[in-house]
Amino acid sequence: MKNSSNLSVLVTGGGSGIGAGIAKRFIAKGARVTICGRRSDTLESMAETLGVNCHAESGDITKNNDRESILNAALSHGGKLDVLVNNAGNIYRGDIDELEQDPLIDIFNTNVIAGMMLTGQAKSALKKSQGSVLFIGSVHTKRAFPGASAYAATKGAIEAVTRVLAAELGEFQIRVNCVVPGAVPTQIYERAGLMTETEAKARLESLAPAHALGRIGSDEEIAEAAEYLTLSEWTTGSILVVDGGLSLGITNA
Repeated sequence: MKNSSNLSVLVTGGGSGIGAGIAKRFIAKGARVTICGRRSDTLESMAETLGVNCHAESGDITKNNDRESILNAALSHGGKLDVLVNNAGNIYRGDIDELEQDPLIDIFNTNVIAGMMLTGQAKSALKKSQGSVLFIGSVHTKRAFPGASAYAATKGAIEAVTRVLAAELGEFQIRVNCVVPGAVPTQIYERAGLMTETEAKARLESLAPAHALGRIGSDEEIAEAAEYLTLSEWTTGSILVVDGGLSLGITNA
C-alpha cells in the first residue's frame, strides 16, 4: 500500500462535505492537495482551514478550459499528480413525468461527463505516477428513492465507468475505484435549492433507523475508505459500499 506522505491529490468539489473530508485526511497524512469548485469563497475558507499544503483553485469542471486550469494548478502545487478524486456533483429531483430534458442533461454533464473528461485529461500525469482515480457513487444505486431517478442514473453510470476505466487503464498501472456512501451530511440539497440546511439535516437524521448501525455517517468515515481505495496497489475496479448498512434494506416488519 502506498504512503500518503508527499502525494499530490486533486479533489473536485473539495470545498465542503465529502470532498473536504477527503482533502483533510490526505493533508493530515502529509499530502499536497488541490481542491476545486465553483464557489471561490468556500474554497478559500477551506484552504485556509487546511493549511499551506492545500491549494484552492476555483473553476467549473463542466468547462474544458477550467478543467485544464484546475489540472495545471494541481500539477504545479504538487509537482505531479498521484490521485484524482472525482467528487463534484449536483442533484436533480422530480417524478418521471416532471423531469425536463435540459436539467437532466446538465446533471449527467456535471456528475458523469465532467469527471470522465477530467480523468482523460489527467491520464498522462497519472501514467507517470502510476496513480489512481476515485469516483464518488451513491447508495441511490442500492436503494430506490422515489423522485431520485435522475440522480440515481448518474451514479449508476459512474459505477459502470469505474469498471470500464479500471480495465482500460490497468495496463498503465492506473487504478480506478468507486466509493459508495450512505447518508452523510453534505450541502448538495442546499446548493441545488431543494432544501434548507435545517430541512436537509432533518431528512438525513430521519434515515438513521434504516441503517444497520442505527446512525448516519460522516465525511471522515468516507475519507477512510477513499484513502484505502486510492492507495491500495492491488485494488482496482472496486465499488466499495460504505453506508452503515443502509443498502441492506432493513425493515421492522
